[in-house]
Amino acid sequence: MLTIGPYQLTNQLILAPMAGVTDRPFRQLCRKHGAALAVSEMVISDPSFWKTRKSIHRLDHTGEQGPISVQIAGGDAKMLATAAKLNQDMGAQIIDINMGCPAKKVCNKAAGSALMKDEALVTEILESVVKSVDIPVTLKIRTGWDKAQKNALNIAHIAEYSGIKALSIHGRTRACGYTGSAEYQTVTEVKKKVNIPVFANGDITSPEIAASVLQATQADGLLIGRAAQGCPWIFNDINYFLTHGKHQAPKALEEIEAIIISHLQELHQFYGELMGHRIARKHVGWYLKSTPIHQQFRKEFNKIESPKAQLDAIKIEFEFQQNKLKNKGDKST
Repeated sequence: MLTIGPYQLTNQLILAPMAGVTDRPFRQLCRKHGAALAVSEMVISDPSFWKTRKSIHRLDHTGEQGPISVQIAGGDAKMLATAAKLNQDMGAQIIDINMGCPAKKVCNKAAGSALMKDEALVTEILESVVKSVDIPVTLKIRTGWDKAQKNALNIAHIAEYSGIKALSIHGRTRACGYTGSAEYQTVTEVKKKVNIPVFANGDITSPEIAASVLQATQADGLLIGRAAQGCPWIFNDINYFLTHGKHQAPKALEEIEAIIISHLQELHQFYGELMGHRIARKHVGWYLKSTPIHQQFRKEFNKIESPKAQLDAIKIEFEFQQNKLKNKGDKST
């Protein structure tokens, strides 16, 4: 059984933290559909910014299923330690440190994956955060700063020595951003050399890829990020494939409609009417992007200006598509 500190995870799949995506409604949705753990959006380590509307939502874990994992980001060891302690006081059960974000606005402030260039600072940060809390601390990194500076193994040794309870590795360097293909050889190498759980991350978009990455790397688990956007049930799909060696039946339109409606209702309630329907647009766009039958509706949906109108439009669209499929079936018999 996979464990992080005292917490036993029900399977090997974790929802990766994604800014602007893994809010409380989406975390709860992915947990419902098979994720064993869902990591929060990145929270800046400076508490003076926590009174903004964005941070207030990011720090809201009301009613969330445990273990609650909160990701913090910054470049100052003392500030990160303070942020970790404050989040523990607010209900966090796991603290995750971000040393993997490649975004320029993060790296330019000597945070995220930029930290990997300074192993002494990495050591100071990890030791400070671990000492500041009584809950497990995990770490997310990349393979290195660029192809000439792949130091994930060095960072992994520092992490283990500092008391980090699990390590996630995205299979790209910071210089790669999200371009090219993720490589897992670094994950394989690190897994052989450390005795803490190691999770692979990057380009895990299907049950087959998930199974092959686990087999190749012998990683303890996987972080699923962008593949869950518009497909939160990917966790159940992968879990089924890993257990049975075959795909489960694809979701019917009625099931997808119910998931979208429920998600939109949660977003509207969580963010309020003014922001809720705007944030819902990107999620609906992801739900419909991979389904050609909805492409025209997808464009129209972004013009809708109220929560109720959004829900009504989804119901009408799915009823229309279901009737088309039914009529097509009747004609073929």
